[in-house]
Amino acid sequence: MNGRQNNALAQLLQQAFMALRAKQFDAAARLAGEALKSHRTDRNAVMILAHALIGLGRTEEAIAPLARAAKRNDDPEVETLLGHALCGARRVNDGIAQLRRTASRRPPYLPAFQELAGQLANGGEIGAGIGIIEQALALALGSIDLQLDLGRMHVRNNNRSEARSVLTAARTAAPGRPDILTELAWAELLDGAYAEAADTYRHALGLRPDDTLSRANLAICLMEMGERASGETALRSVFRGRPHMLGRAAFAMAASSHGRFFFRPSAAAKFLEREPERAATP
Repeated sequence: MNGRQNNALAQLLQQAFMALRAKQFDAAARLAGEALKSHRTDRNAVMILAHALIGLGRTEEAIAPLARAAKRNDDPEVETLLGHALCGARRVNDGIAQLRRTASRRPPYLPAFQELAGQLANGGEIGAGIGIIEQALALALGSIDLQLDLGRMHVRNNNRSEARSVLTAARTAAPGRPDILTELAWAELLDGAYAEAADTYRHALGLRPDDTLSRANLAICLMEMGERASGETALRSVFRGRPHMLGRAAFAMAASSHGRFFFRPSAAAKFLEREPERAATP
């Protein structure tokens, strides 16, 4: 391939990648397909095409190009996406087998462990998923992302105390990560530690003020603590300008033992749209 062809391919792939990032999956698939017409073995074109097809819900179509690319090279990223596609196309046994092979590689490719654990958990084998993440942590001591995954797995397995322990350690190691804070706060909320959860949610919201889900969960904590006015103020800020959040806000009110229940969504919306005379700041 000469320099001119290289430049044309690079430009085409750049356009495809930008379309993929913008979630313009049709355009990304079309551009990656064009690249593959003249450069059939280009690894980046295959990856973009596969991601775009998965985004379009055409996961089964992504399997063949990924399988060919996996045969050509020892590429754990390609193999991991292939495992994901196989599971997504309801070939779960094949997908799990592929992910186990990739996870057995050394040096370890950690995303393969994460994908394998997630697929096992999605199939109801949460304990097995936890074991996979623990294996990965043994190979990559101190990985914050793996600690976060382990904490999430423990939450899914309803092991709240273990989740809090793991996520607290992750927060100590990476105090500026709102994803860790929100996961820890959720584990604390589920465990009934409402004051601790409220404090953790406030820290998370300080880093990410527009996180409406965290603000709604903060409202649950406040109402459970008997601070109904502050909780309802938080929910009004969640609902204001976001009508799609009505269900979440109404659920937050109904879920609390000190909350409110509305039979009609319109009644909940009317209540949330009303500004109280005196509202506490959450």
